[in-house]
Amino acid sequence: MILLCFDGSEDAQAAVELTVNLFAGQPITVVAVWEPYTEVISHEGWGFGFGYAPPPADVERIDDSVRSHASGAVDDAVRRLNEKGLEASGRVESARGSIASTILAVGDELDAAAIVIGTRGRSGIKSLLLGSVSHGVVQHADRPVLVVPSEPVAAERRGGNG
Repeated sequence: MILLCFDGSEDAQAAVELTVNLFAGQPITVVAVWEPYTEVISHEGWGFGFGYAPPPADVERIDDSVRSHASGAVDDAVRRLNEKGLEASGRVESARGSIASTILAVGDELDAAAIVIGTRGRSGIKSLLLGSVSHGVVQHADRPVLVVPSEPVAAERRGGNG
């Protein structure tokens, strides 16, 4: 079983296409991990620790919206994989700690043969400040991880490296 991480981004779309090409015949589980609003505020440090705390009903609406977006993204990826003849299922997970640690926990739970994840192409100071889910997965995985850049990110990297 292959674990395909999906957030709807262009890089995640590229990961779907590569999964189709490399893992035909393998069952695929598509996972999207969403972060509850309170978790985002607590680790982003917005306002130097003075993050805006909306009323609980607003937090619930924000979380419902983010969860719904993640679910729609997973459904889209599963549909595309099934249309291409792959056996795919999906799941949406609330972050347990970091997004990367949640992906790794799902990989462990499913005993995934490999994890496929897109990269957002973060580099330099952005990567240091924001962290990188793909970097966290690669650094802590005990199974193969395939990190897939979108074509624009790949083209930018080719241009920058000669």
